[in-house]
Amino acid sequence: MNRFSLRAAALLALFLPLAALARQPVDVQIYDRTAGRLLPVYSHAGERYVAGEPGHEYEVRIRNRCPGRVLAVTSVDGVNVINGGTAAANQSGYVLDSYGRVQIDGWRKSMNEVAAFYFTSLPDSYAARTGRPDNVGVIGVALFRERVVRPLLQERDSVAAADAEPLDRGSRPDAPAAASESRRDSAKAEGMVGRLGTGHGERRDSGATWTNFERASDQPESVIRIFYDSHRNLVAQGVIPSRHYAQNMPDPFPGGFVPDP
Repeated sequence: MNRFSLRAAALLALFLPLAALARQPVDVQIYDRTAGRLLPVYSHAGERYVAGEPGHEYEVRIRNRCPGRVLAVTSVDGVNVINGGTAAANQSGYVLDSYGRVQIDGWRKSMNEVAAFYFTSLPDSYAARTGRPDNVGVIGVALFRERVVRPLLQERDSVAAADAEPLDRGSRPDAPAAASESRRDSAKAEGMVGRLGTGHGERRDSGATWTNFERASDQPESVIRIFYDSHRNLVAQGVIPSRHYAQNMPDPFPGGFVPDP
């Protein structure tokens, strides 16, 4: 089936399930737009975390490391960043060309605009304000490779007939579909304050276009997730080492010679 195809800062894809390949194809980073820096990633118990600053706008940066296009179905706080539905892997996402990259800086409102992502209190998050607070605090990317169709040898008459067949290139893609809700238990630790979420910020220009994409599998090749919270909460959870504790560690050689008591 042919689809209306387009190009711009990002390519939006339709979900067309199809046969699987392996290998992690992309890098995912979180960029603090307000501070102008990439957020450092902390590893803890097999998961990745970043510390967000309340009020700071941010973007999700995805880079394709492979030849061949990939589809990145992206969610923030359990919500699809394109259609606003409760996130599921069979929904629309962003298509990256070979070795290409995309900067996802907000909730998509149209083909020309997004509402900026910004770190905020959980009650002010877009997910909580739309009645879905259970998965606040995680950014997810479900990755799909593109189906590659190998050309078959054909008789000359068959090739000529196929070339002569008219193609409909003007059909427009169907609307993305919503899917079932998922849940993640909230972390609890002594000293934690209110968790961070992602707000629905000011409108900004961010062009996108539809493109055709056939998935090599109906299941994602891999799912990347990055948890986020305030620096204080990540320290309380043991994700980030406490500076206070480090500064107060006893020093076995603090001085010089032995003074009189």
